[in-house]
Amino acid sequence: MTPQQTAELVRDGMFARDRAAQSLAMRITHIAPGEATIEMAVRGDMLNGFDTCHGGYITTLGDTAFAYACNTRNEMTVASGLAVEFVAPGRPGDVLVAEAKELSQAGRTGVYDVTIRNQQGQLIALFRGKSYSMKGKPTVPPQA
Repeated sequence: MTPQQTAELVRDGMFARDRAAQSLAMRITHIAPGEATIEMAVRGDMLNGFDTCHGGYITTLGDTAFAYACNTRNEMTVASGLAVEFVAPGRPGDVLVAEAKELSQAGRTGVYDVTIRNQQGQLIALFRGKSYSMKGKPTVPPQA
């Protein structure tokens, strides 16, 4: 199986069980080794008291892209830490796009950056995730 095929296998297997991403109507638009792009439309039930997207939803989108990117090699990997910088508000009806890219992966740890932009390309947030891999544990069952 090629690295790209493995990434696709993991994407499909993870998403089938990812009730959080499904409930937020997230769509995975790109997957490759160490990379993932996920979209989420800002709905009315995601708005805070200022009529902008609640930061928790923006963080969840970033965390989801991070999770898919760091699991593309089919080695169970979890977050060991994250930081988010909010740059601009998400607005009702925006389609937010989180693009995750691996910066470093050595041994059991990795570092990933995620940019979150709206449909016009305006930067909404910057997310950095640190990962920890559990050696020998696949994310999804390997294909026979």
